[in-house]
Amino acid sequence: MGELKFFLGLQIKQLEDGTFINQQKYIHDMLKKFGMENSKPMATLMATNVKLTLEGEGDLFDSTKYRGMIRFLLYLMASRPDIMYSVCLCERFHENPKMSHVEVVKRIFRYLKGTMHLGLWYPKFTGVDIMCFADSDHGGSLIDRKSTSVVCAFVGLCLTSWFSKKQTSVAISTTEAEYVAIGRACAQSAMDETNLHRLRYRLFENTYLL
Repeated sequence: MGELKFFLGLQIKQLEDGTFINQQKYIHDMLKKFGMENSKPMATLMATNVKLTLEGEGDLFDSTKYRGMIRFLLYLMASRPDIMYSVCLCERFHENPKMSHVEVVKRIFRYLKGTMHLGLWYPKFTGVDIMCFADSDHGGSLIDRKSTSVVCAFVGLCLTSWFSKKQTSVAISTTEAEYVAIGRACAQSAMDETNLHRLRYRLFENTYLL
């Protein structure tokens, strides 16, 4: 069958010192599908003064098309964790999207056009230490004043898992929101450590059988 180079929209380059995964072709096809292949690239995902609410601004937008745009972006997060927070934020308004919501999504598309070359790098020679990074806002959601936790987990130098999720309760302080995010990071770290132990056991078992 030869060397794996393309799988479910993921482009895979296997080099001597590691493996690089990105979705450049997927991004190109996505921009073409939504008529944004000639749009001007942007250097950032969102403007700092953007405040998204359920009411929004402007006319109603086709919810089916909006969901389609979000669906493409959600799958793109398989190799682009940098868009995770912005995409998950826009996904909250898929029921009754307004033009103000669509403009934010289009800006994400324009950012992706200028950063098609980015992806995930997995070096061959790395350690197995587990590191987690967590952050949160405080009352970032203007709808219910709930905070959002963002967690990324590394095994050595390899990014293994990442997520952006709204917290289930309203935090009364920045410290409380940070503690919730740290708790999620600890849970993710424990899960990764368990999976790593299972992988080591399987490798040992297969070596023993050989």
